[in-house]
Amino acid sequence: MNRAGNRSGWPTAGALLLVLGAVLTVLGAGTAHAAGYRYWSFWEGKGTGWAYATQGPSLVRPDDGAVQGFRFSVSEDSQDSAKPRRAPDFAAICADTPAKDGAKRVALVIDPGTAADAPDGETPPAPRTACAQVAEDASAAEALASVAKPLRYSSEALLCAISGYPASGCGEQVSGTGHADTASQTPASPSVSAHPGSGRGGPSAGVLAGVAAVLLLGVAAVVQARRRRG
Repeated sequence: MNRAGNRSGWPTAGALLLVLGAVLTVLGAGTAHAAGYRYWSFWEGKGTGWAYATQGPSLVRPDDGAVQGFRFSVSEDSQDSAKPRRAPDFAAICADTPAKDGAKRVALVIDPGTAADAPDGETPPAPRTACAQVAEDASAAEALASVAKPLRYSSEALLCAISGYPASGCGEQVSGTGHADTASQTPASPSVSAHPGSGRGGPSAGVLAGVAAVLLLGVAAVVQARRRRG
């Protein structure tokens, strides 16, 4: 007889409990060591709210009257990424910038985030807005450069700093405490709006929890069957 089963070929309750314990151990380790990435996220104004951009600022060519947002924060993926803390109000931001032939106006909201998201030893500047008046074919990145220099990019063209903030670092992974994990600095390309951390790591906590639940039901079924036979 196989040690992990009985004569019918079904795994014993002990074997199922052993596998369940292993899955729960992996699940616990994954959630306990959850980490995020510290970076500038890119947003597009949609009515009175914000939508996470599907392309990077170097690829987006906004129309006259558009509002673009940039927010510095630590988050695990685009679903929990912090939005700019200013409303995407084009009329208010560009009220003092009249329209001009051959140019377009792009309202920008630049939010450096909170002290909790700041790298060690740095203090985030206050959020601000600006109205960029640029060429009609200018990208969002060009509009940002016209009002928020100096910008800093990585060798992979990832936007690392706006108006010099932060002074160092670029898309680094950080632990749950907000401190950078220097062994895991893996920035992603800004040509895609996905969070630098998306798609990384093993199976999600939801998948592991589902597996654990199935195994738990299997254990319960085996125990119940044995009681009936007894």
